[in-house]
Amino acid sequence: MLRSESLAPIPEETARVARLAFPKGNLYLRLRDELGVLYADEEFAALFPTRGQPALPPWRLALVTVVQFLENLTDRQAAEQVRARLDLKYLLGLDLTDPGFDFSVLSEFRARLVTGHAEHLLLDTLLSRF
Repeated sequence: MLRSESLAPIPEETARVARLAFPKGNLYLRLRDELGVLYADEEFAALFPTRGQPALPPWRLALVTVVQFLENLTDRQAAEQVRARLDLKYLLGLDLTDPGFDFSVLSEFRARLVTGHAEHLLLDTLLSRF
């Protein structure tokens, strides 16, 4: 089940610490600051059932998938990076203490994209925004 979540502001403490750690910024801080939300949950709504356990916000999973591609990360590595990296918490709008997610949700998300013939959404959306 899709629990639609709009782009929330970056938690204050996450933003403060990220700005201290990256005073000149970095790719992911600039991406979030300059483009805001790249993906909207509504773009993925047809891929999720209307009943069942709530899914993680698709806009976040889409961004993690882009990070995976940029950094050549496995699902397990990407999930670990989200738990460990300040710049990714900033990009995803997560609290510093956010425990992350199980790596298996990334393959489930990609399977939904393929099954729903929506794999083009990730690249097309990026291209239109850039």
